[in-house]
Amino acid sequence: VQLVESGGGLAQPGGSLRLSCAASGFTFSSYVMKWYRQAPGKERELVASVNLVGDSTNYADSMKGRVTISRDNAKNTVYLQMNSLKPEDTAVYYCHARHYILGRTYWGQGTQVTVSS
Repeated sequence: VQLVESGGGLAQPGGSLRLSCAASGFTFSSYVMKWYRQAPGKERELVASVNLVGDSTNYADSMKGRVTISRDNAKNTVYLQMNSLKPEDTAVYYCHARHYILGRTYWGQGTQVTVSS
C-alpha cells in the first residue's frame, strides 16, 4: 500500500500549488480521501475531504474558498488545488485514506508546502 504525494514546494503569497496523491495497493474507490496538514509546532489538521465518487467535499474553514479537493478514480489519484496561498499555509501536507466501511486507514509521507516571498 502506498500513498505518494507530490506537487509541494515554494510558492509566493497569493500563488497557487496543486498537490497530487497517487494511491496503489488498495481499492482506491472504496476509500474516503482527505488532505491534512501539519505546521511546525502545531497539531495535524484536516484540510479537505472528498467522498468515494467525488461529488461531495468538505473543507476546513481556514481554507474554504481557496482550495479544491478532487479525485480521479480511474487514475487512483486525489488532488488538492490551493489558490491565494498565505504564509500561514506553510506546512507538510499529508494524504489520508479511510475505507468507507471497515475504517482501515493509510497515510502518505507528506509533501512540504512553503509560502514565502
